[in-house]
Amino acid sequence: MSSSSTDSKPVLLVLADSLAYYGPEGGLPADHGRIWPSLVAAELGWDVELVARIGWTCRDAYWAAIGDPRVWAAVPRAGAVVIATGGMDSLPSPLPTALREQIRYVRPPALRRQVRSVYGWLQPRLSRLGRPVALPPRLSVEYLEQIRAALSHLRPELPIIATLPAVHNCASYARVHVGREPAVRATTAWARAHDLPVVDLGAAVRDNIFSPDANPDGIHWGWAGHERVAAAMLAAIRPRVSMREPLWQ
Repeated sequence: MSSSSTDSKPVLLVLADSLAYYGPEGGLPADHGRIWPSLVAAELGWDVELVARIGWTCRDAYWAAIGDPRVWAAVPRAGAVVIATGGMDSLPSPLPTALREQIRYVRPPALRRQVRSVYGWLQPRLSRLGRPVALPPRLSVEYLEQIRAALSHLRPELPIIATLPAVHNCASYARVHVGREPAVRATTAWARAHDLPVVDLGAAVRDNIFSPDANPDGIHWGWAGHERVAAAMLAAIRPRVSMREPLWQ
C-alpha cells in the first residue's frame, strides 16, 4: 500500500502517469503528503494505492489493471478509482513509442548513450509536426473502456473518475499539443456514455504549468497544481460517496 492502513478504511485507487507523483523538483515517493492522490485520500480519510509510472498511457493503465496484484488487492476495498492517464497518449510521438521504450535495453552502454542522444535530438524537432500522437484517441478510449468494464463487472457500484489530459509547456515536445483536443472530445464522449465524472486536468493546472512554480521540464506541476487537481478530484468524488467539502482549500 502507498500508505499505512487498516482493512476498515476505503482505498482511493489511482492509475496514473508521472503527473501523479512528480513535484516541482522531480519524482517523489507514492506516499508523499503533497501529491494530489495523498491530498485527496487525506481529506476523505481513506488509504491510497497509487499505481503509476512515468510515460504511462491508457494502454499501460489497462495492463496494470489486469496484471498488477496491487490493483487486484485494492479493488475489493476501493471507495473510488481514478484513471489519470491520457496525457501521454495525446503528446506528439513522431518516433514510435516502442522505439523509445527499447532504448534502455540497447547494449553496450556507450551505444545506448548514443542512441538516446540521437532520440533526444530528433524528438523536439519532429514534434513540431504534432503527429502522430503516442496513442490515438480511439485506442485510448478502447483501453479506458476495458478498464471500466472490468471494474464494473467486479464492483458495479464503484465510482470511477475519468480525466482529461493536462496541458504542457515542454520544449522536448516543441510546446506542441495539437493532439489534446481530439483526446478531450473522445474521452468526454466515452465518459458521458457511461455517466462517469470527469476531471479536466488541463483546466486545473493551466495557470501553474505556465508559471515559474512549475517543474522546469514543462510537463510536471508545482504544488499549487497538485492542490488544484486534488480539489477538482474531491469535487468529482464526493457527490458519488456523499462526503464533506475539503478543509484545506
